[in-house]
Amino acid sequence: MAILIDQNTRVIVQGITGREGQARTRLMLDYGTNVIGGVTPGKGGASVLGLPVFNSCKDAAASLGPLDLSVLFVPAAGIKEAALDAIDAGVKLLVLVADRVPVWDAMEIAKAAAAKGAKFVGPNTLGIASPGRAVAGMIGGRAESAREWFKPPLPGGTGVGIISRSGGMSSSTAYYCGQAGVRISSIVHIGGDAVLGLRIPDIAALFQDDPQTDAIVVFGEIGGSQEEELAELITSGKVTKPVIAYIGGKAATSGTRFSHAGAIIEGNRGTHAGKVGALRGAGATVVEAFGELPQAVAGVLRSHGSKSLMTDAERRAVWTTGVTRIEPNSVAVRGHDIAGLMGHTSFGATVYLILTGKLPDEKVGRLMDAILVSSIDHGATPPSCLAARTVASTGASLSASVAAGIMSINRHHGGAIEDAARYLGTLLAKAKSLTTSAAANSADFASALEAIATEEVTRIKSSGDRISGFGHRIHTKDPRTARLFELAAVAGLSDRGPTHMAAARAVERAFAAIGRPLPINVDGALGAILADLGMDPRVFNGLFMIARTPGLVAHVVEEQTREKPMRRIDPVNHAYDGPSGK
Repeated sequence: MAILIDQNTRVIVQGITGREGQARTRLMLDYGTNVIGGVTPGKGGASVLGLPVFNSCKDAAASLGPLDLSVLFVPAAGIKEAALDAIDAGVKLLVLVADRVPVWDAMEIAKAAAAKGAKFVGPNTLGIASPGRAVAGMIGGRAESAREWFKPPLPGGTGVGIISRSGGMSSSTAYYCGQAGVRISSIVHIGGDAVLGLRIPDIAALFQDDPQTDAIVVFGEIGGSQEEELAELITSGKVTKPVIAYIGGKAATSGTRFSHAGAIIEGNRGTHAGKVGALRGAGATVVEAFGELPQAVAGVLRSHGSKSLMTDAERRAVWTTGVTRIEPNSVAVRGHDIAGLMGHTSFGATVYLILTGKLPDEKVGRLMDAILVSSIDHGATPPSCLAARTVASTGASLSASVAAGIMSINRHHGGAIEDAARYLGTLLAKAKSLTTSAAANSADFASALEAIATEEVTRIKSSGDRISGFGHRIHTKDPRTARLFELAAVAGLSDRGPTHMAAARAVERAFAAIGRPLPINVDGALGAILADLGMDPRVFNGLFMIARTPGLVAHVVEEQTREKPMRRIDPVNHAYDGPSGK
């Protein structure tokens, strides 16, 4: 679990076409953040890093479905207009990166957000991060450094939550805690301006409710009353998790600003001594120097027997993997002993385990077996088979020949599975946006989905576009689709309600209604089923490679043993001479 953002959060980037917007969008994408599009007024219809650009958040929501979070890489003068656009479009969390946002604009944003049940972080923030899951903003600078610096909790484990009033010290605090062997659940830079959205007490309350957060680490500053309010939450029992803090600006006097607009002492208010005294009086641990903070955090965690601490081996590791653990006389895949899996768990179930981290039940395991079997081969005409046989005819090795076939599996060969899943997901999001969550399984949702499918098919027919997952150059009714859907039903999946399978059926019916039947093909069935199993679409092309490899091996060996070297391989005019079969 993580606060504010995780890998499933649907993120939009306002100002995506600017230099900063593009650079930080790449960071977020590289880290795994679910960025689905961008907004720049006047640039609608463009594309940045493969993402669609819209003129407004309203246009983006109409096309992409509900938007959960928007990161605003917009100059301070345009922040208010951009933020109000996002709030009006139903975005529930905004990250306002720009500094020097006029105070009155920030207050107006706060008023609009409160009226619509939205929240925002900033202004003047580097953003938020949930290590191992997602980044919104620019914390970490680069995806590679963010992965290296911020150690996420282990599955079933915990970490500490970091709240910082300083952008640079957000990353530094997380980095040095990691060096001290501490795992991080989430990082929030609340921003450095005087008027803020989510403040220290608000984030602390979120960490208090997060089961994956063991303790709260605060980099505070002089000025304002946020730290004192946190102390009140501790005293009142609303925050019971350990709090470890450092307060910057000890040497500042009245009227002195400590780096940020919000970090200024006014009279006796917001002093270093006052904050330290309030926190210590409430029972928090407060260190005198920042360099003492990481070890203080580790010490508190150790005294509580926390799962947030790494082992010495984990601390020494240059990099980590969550896939397989190898130790003397032991091999474990995703925490499951491989010898124990052998003879008890099918190959399909084990593939599901290694890709998702979860061992499926027997029915889902059989469904995964069927998925792999469905794509094991499709004759000699697909590009992967032609590539493998062509390379084999040159005298290349089995590995080189099969590799050539695998290399040809890409966006237009095997990629239709992922494309179909994402397309169907878009239709579902649109349908959900037209109905309440309470109606998600009702006739209202079904009606909305049918209407959206009809609208899509009408658009496709008029534009001449193609749609991944429907129709086939050979099969008028793909024999694999019905069997896959049958096994999916046995496994507990449904083609009714808010599912990808239901969306596929709706599109299929819409095509039939206009007198142009275009049945779901095996790619559409696989995309829908795998998505409904909750698998990451980024692995779908890989699943196709896994399934197709035995077929490629068979074709390569046949080419090497039956055919003459360097022959001209006709891609179409060939015949089958194997067993007649059943």
